[in-house]
Amino acid sequence: MRVACCRVPNLPLAAALRAHPEFAGAPLAIASGPDARAEVVAVSPEAERRGVRCHTTLAHARSVCGALHVRVASPALEGAARQALLDAALGSAPRAELAPRLSGPWGAEACAFVDAAGVEALHASETGFASALVARAGKLGLPACAAVASGRAVARLAARRAAAGEVHVLTPHKESTFLAALPLEIFDPDDATLEKLTRFGVRSTRDLLRLPRRALATRLGPRVLELIALARGALREMPLAPAPEGRLVEAADLEFAVDRIEPLVFVLGGLLSRLLARLEARHLACSALQLRLTLETGGRDARRVGLAAPTLDRRVLVRLLTQALESSPPAAAVESAALEAERSPLRADQLDLFRPAGPAPNALGRVVAGLQALCGEGRIGSPAVADDHRPERFEITSPGASLACKVRKTRAAHETPRLATRALRPPVAAQVQLRGSHPVQVRSALAHGAVVHAAGPWRTTGGWWSPETRWAYDHFDVLTSDGILSRLRFDHVRRAWHIDAIYD
Repeated sequence: MRVACCRVPNLPLAAALRAHPEFAGAPLAIASGPDARAEVVAVSPEAERRGVRCHTTLAHARSVCGALHVRVASPALEGAARQALLDAALGSAPRAELAPRLSGPWGAEACAFVDAAGVEALHASETGFASALVARAGKLGLPACAAVASGRAVARLAARRAAAGEVHVLTPHKESTFLAALPLEIFDPDDATLEKLTRFGVRSTRDLLRLPRRALATRLGPRVLELIALARGALREMPLAPAPEGRLVEAADLEFAVDRIEPLVFVLGGLLSRLLARLEARHLACSALQLRLTLETGGRDARRVGLAAPTLDRRVLVRLLTQALESSPPAAAVESAALEAERSPLRADQLDLFRPAGPAPNALGRVVAGLQALCGEGRIGSPAVADDHRPERFEITSPGASLACKVRKTRAAHETPRLATRALRPPVAAQVQLRGSHPVQVRSALAHGAVVHAAGPWRTTGGWWSPETRWAYDHFDVLTSDGILSRLRFDHVRRAWHIDAIYD
């Protein structure tokens, strides 16, 4: 089994820079809170060069660097960044999973494990696959490194030895040599075990493996056996399973409550940009948006913004969000916002060898979504006959199901051509002379003359339980002497004749 580990060394810093790219290259510190006694949990390289260190108070960090920018650690941003790392992994292979969160010295890292079996067919080598994985994470705003080894644990250790942007590939026969030179701290043992091993003079993996396993287990407990198995590269691991269908959510906690639409749309635009980048990394499109707002009064505002066709066009989606907020503004100021995308696969078109290519399905979907932003929800689509016995009933179907170009079947020469029915709405009034129960003369603005041929009647009724919806029609197909073939209708409720369609 070959496994790749894509690692982000400093997730709090990466999450903050992913949401606020304007701080890139500036001295930045991530604090646990806004007050002066809050602890600094992450610092940027520029801030570190100016003397700012982690695990100090915010007041001390500001005294060291007067130009320091401070952001409060956001669980929402960090959670979205972790999921974005998984999206980068799933865009490279179908089997991937996030590593559990750790505490202690390695608590700031985030790792995703990816199935690297057989990647040479697409990337020429495992090094190429790891480089593509790092590049895909970088497009999502996550500075990562990657390593490939024979298991999750060894790949993670190798990724910890790589700098940001680097890749490290361990062949099976080189893993033992690599592990032997590692310090014990990189294995993240518990504090008690590390303290006892240090007291015994054990500093590296090589020192640990020289000691007898049974004696170590007797003196240090069963936890040291897992550490030894990890140091030997012999830790038993389950194969990677296909990733479950998770939610694609981007969220942000606002620094102050927002009570106007314009700044709220600006915040949602940033969430949407990051959300669309994650969808594109997984070759997906957005088919609908779920917007959840936390209000200053403690209430919540949840709404769904539907799309006429899946798209990745940020401009169209921002316009739809703006329309949804302007038509029904939040009841109070907004303190936090979350945006979730309902996904659908990017459409592909099967071309025909003997017909010209039609419009690209994704480009057509973008146009349809833009038309919905202009016309409103439910006003874009194609008319279709409704599955209903009532006459003149039709419905507007979503164009998403018919975006792909379909090849028309050529009609066989022996097939009888079908007549086209042109419905008249509203129907045209007519004067009809009867002989018995059949029309013999028609006078109207469309057809005028004696009835040459007639067929019918065909009676349809319904809505009898309500005077407002009750209807009862007798339909005749008539050909008049002026050559017009029309559909004649007698309305039993209104006692009137009409022509409601003509045949071509």
